[in-house]
Amino acid sequence: MVQPIHTLGRRVVACNRCPRLRTWCTRVAEEKRAAYREETYWGKPVPGFGDPKAKIFIVGLAPGAHGANRTGRMFSGDRSGDWLYGAMHRAGLANQPLSTGRDDGLVLEHAYVTNIVRCAPPGNKPTTGERDACIEYFHEELRLLDRVRVLIALGGFAWDGSLRALAGQGQVIKPKPKFGHAAETKLGPYTLIGSYHPSQQNTFTGRLTEAMLDRVFTLAKKRAELD
Repeated sequence: MVQPIHTLGRRVVACNRCPRLRTWCTRVAEEKRAAYREETYWGKPVPGFGDPKAKIFIVGLAPGAHGANRTGRMFSGDRSGDWLYGAMHRAGLANQPLSTGRDDGLVLEHAYVTNIVRCAPPGNKPTTGERDACIEYFHEELRLLDRVRVLIALGGFAWDGSLRALAGQGQVIKPKPKFGHAAETKLGPYTLIGSYHPSQQNTFTGRLTEAMLDRVFTLAKKRAELD
């Protein structure tokens, strides 16, 4: 029997709501990066990935042009994914510390990974309209993942997008909670926790360290009552 969350994933893959993004994904997949010239790029919207019984919901910005847009799995095939899945492995939420593609054997437990925007955007900068076009998928994921109690927002864009999506479900808090690393706020049945995004800009400069990312997952497990 196909899980409803996987049926939603098929709808995401077939989505054509944002022509600019679909054109960009296709262009990147055709032109490729030299290091991946022999690979077949995914080049489409990327569905969420993880445990249908997840209690922790991890939210990023958008697929990387030569990461998830290449592999077809959220946060796979680039350094951001190496950092994220490495931290999840240390936290006991992933069976292995790396993800290179959809068939690499990675399995998540109690966790689900998604993005605010499901297509790779030019310059890694989606428009507000493109962000809002994906909100429905965010809502449906949370509805189907009815055990989720903690959201981890990787970066300010994911934090703002999560707040916007939760407000659409009636979970509103004023004044608007400020993003920060390990910042947390309670919205109805959910706890939203912020984390600096594991981008190369943040990890290479030391703005985000492994210990800092581990702290976020320790906090998330505690709030999800997994410890």
